[in-house]
Amino acid sequence: MSSGCPPQSPAVAKSEVPVEGECPLLAATFAYWDNILGPRVRHIWTPKGDQLMFLSDGEVTFLANHTLNGEILRSAECGAVDVKFFVLAEKGVIIVSLIFDGELKGDKNTCALSIILPQTELPFYLPLHTVCVERLKHVIRKGRISMQKVRRRSLSDPLPCLPFLRLQGYNIISVLSLEIVPIMELLASMKSHSVPEDINIKDTVLNDDDIGDSCHEDFLHKAVSSHLQTCGCSIVVGSNPEKVNKIVRTLCLFLTPAERKCSRLCRTDSSFKYDTGLFVQGLLKDSTGSFVMPYRQVLYSPYPSTHIDVDINTVQQMPPCHEHTYNQRRYMRSELSARWKADSEEDVAPDTVIHTDESFTPDLNIFQDVMHKDTLVKSFIDEVFMLKPRLSLRSTYLAQFLLLLHRKSLTLLKYIEDETQKGKKPFRSLRNLKTDLDLTVEGDLYIVMAFAEKLRAGLHSFVFGKPFYTSMQERDALMSF
Repeated sequence: MSSGCPPQSPAVAKSEVPVEGECPLLAATFAYWDNILGPRVRHIWTPKGDQLMFLSDGEVTFLANHTLNGEILRSAECGAVDVKFFVLAEKGVIIVSLIFDGELKGDKNTCALSIILPQTELPFYLPLHTVCVERLKHVIRKGRISMQKVRRRSLSDPLPCLPFLRLQGYNIISVLSLEIVPIMELLASMKSHSVPEDINIKDTVLNDDDIGDSCHEDFLHKAVSSHLQTCGCSIVVGSNPEKVNKIVRTLCLFLTPAERKCSRLCRTDSSFKYDTGLFVQGLLKDSTGSFVMPYRQVLYSPYPSTHIDVDINTVQQMPPCHEHTYNQRRYMRSELSARWKADSEEDVAPDTVIHTDESFTPDLNIFQDVMHKDTLVKSFIDEVFMLKPRLSLRSTYLAQFLLLLHRKSLTLLKYIEDETQKGKKPFRSLRNLKTDLDLTVEGDLYIVMAFAEKLRAGLHSFVFGKPFYTSMQERDALMSF
């Protein structure tokens, strides 16, 4: 690949990131368009560890410059981030590039934050594309603030009577590194511990001879029910990796093959960090028997999550989708506002963010007890254990159950479309919907709505009205029907 590649510019800085295991990512780059010199690479990040192929710094620079070609006439709204996907077969790589406007050296520039992977890793990366892009988009929002902000630093003049002030921008590279490094670690962990696309039911709780062999009957029912109510997103923690992974595989049975590729088993020796955007992930407790959930990362997940502790058999869940989205956006706005007002990077701490907006007082204990009872999952679990174990009967019955939920969600969407003339009118017939579709039990309604939410984003907010409902107000509203 070295032929035809220009030598690396001596001005390009490089960071080597220690990564445990095999990292499929070859490099990450931050480049910008210089009005005189054209595309220029500002920084390169490369994983330090096992790699499938090697790129020289000159080759990385050449590929990074390629992402900005043709962007000189870019016309986009202020703050917009364009995502571009390049497949360079002649180089054997794929490049995911996020194009945005920023300020460097006092000028407005078109910038690109890119990650480079081997073309052979395309099937591995595609299911994780949305996860990576959404996380990079938010760090770009923070980076744009850092690029625009300046601070006055007092410096000494050679003449003691003539002090002067120098305007110096925040370090954009350190801000971008806050997400580039975790994404490298995420891809490395998914390479070694991702859940397989095809799960053998023999490795799950559903293969037990009788319900209650591996875990308590009520615990299994609550775990699966809450897992489905939170759009298939769950966090499984515990001290025994085998038990944690068995529950992870069981929950992944209720996901699509693509969603399973965005799920991760736990390590046997030490725990991974919590990663935003995964559907199901197993996490190992530390030596003290605890695992601290990072508030910000959990809140930034695209869907609410279920928290399952296999040691004490507890199941808790986050508020429903519309409340989760509301809290997420308010916190995100507060975080960006705190960064704008802060004098330095170190001043932007989670507690500072929470108190920036006086009107925003989120509940830091974001996991609540499962309040919504259901009949769909309860009947499924009771009936599936009546079938003989270690045969394909249970797998077939599970597929039939998931097909039933999918069809119910499509029926619910069609019902709401007809009642609202495809969104032209507000939805005011929740009582009739519950009766007509046999969803009078709250848990059943939430499970079907969670399936429908993944088919039509924003469904919860549309059904429960544009004014924000807290989970308590919503619960009261549901009970009144």
